[in-house]
Amino acid sequence: MANKRDLLERLNDGGVLCAQGYLFEMERRGYLTAGEFVPEVAIEHPECLKRLHKDFQHAGSDVMEAFTYNAHREKLKTIGKEDMLEELNRAALRIAVQVAGEVGPDEEPNLVAGNISNSNIWNPADKAIRDEVRKMFEEMIQWGMDEGVDFFIGETFYYAEEAFCALDVIKEVGMPAVVTMAPMEENMLRDGWSIIDTCRELEQRGAEVVGMNCFRGPQTMLPYLREIRENVSCHVAGLPVPYRTTVEQPTFFNLEDRECTCPSPHGRTFPTALDPLMCNRYEIRKFAEEAYQLGVKYLGVCCGAFPAHIREVAEAMGRTPAASRYSENMAKHFLYGSE
Repeated sequence: MANKRDLLERLNDGGVLCAQGYLFEMERRGYLTAGEFVPEVAIEHPECLKRLHKDFQHAGSDVMEAFTYNAHREKLKTIGKEDMLEELNRAALRIAVQVAGEVGPDEEPNLVAGNISNSNIWNPADKAIRDEVRKMFEEMIQWGMDEGVDFFIGETFYYAEEAFCALDVIKEVGMPAVVTMAPMEENMLRDGWSIIDTCRELEQRGAEVVGMNCFRGPQTMLPYLREIRENVSCHVAGLPVPYRTTVEQPTFFNLEDRECTCPSPHGRTFPTALDPLMCNRYEIRKFAEEAYQLGVKYLGVCCGAFPAHIREVAEAMGRTPAASRYSENMAKHFLYGSE
């Protein structure tokens, strides 16, 4: 088996592709409840979670990110299953570790990332809540350390100070950190920080990679990635959702489907009626090509992603993953073909 390079070695040697999107894809496959969005699949159907990891690996992902998004104490308390917290985290971590090593004899193992994310209870004015969130991060980080992750991802933060808290906890255990923001439609963080200043501060506090993930599609994320790249020296991450967000509707929370004849029972497209608003694979490739040319070397696709999207990003980065064996060949198509 080839030697396993660390996160920075890979970033400095061409870049890192990290598939995200487990939450929406597990819901689409019928193994996760929309609304609750708790990754119980790691315990209830581990073979299905492993299959998705393998599919993303096949498509070209360098990173097996443990599916522990929303697997924090507050979220499990909300659905009355706080007692399964540690079991759920460790199960997801072990699946990611297992798949990361399941590569060919001459292939490099994947990196394994632990994951912490927005708590949805962060309150800048309430120290007790801030302390509670920090403790949630600490226990999840410790489980990740126990299970042997290579680095940690802190993601989908819409409060800058919550991102700083996450980074501080990661750095306390001496691990590399990728920290990404998810600003809502105000185009700034909810505690008053700008996107650029937040990324600068994260770099100063020791993050190896800073940037953005989720909420925004390619069109409304790319301009910020360009600006981030111009204002920090560390590596930059860009992981949009694969939906056609616009200046007027900058996040997938805002998207309207005016052509819809059967709206969702809750009255919004997010999160279960976004299908007609999805980017096609060529739009995802275009985003990845443009971001990579800007020097954004940590790339992926977030909620809504499926393996074909990840293959497009891999090929935009100049790679030929195993899934490229099945890239389109319209010359053989019965209508479009030249043969």
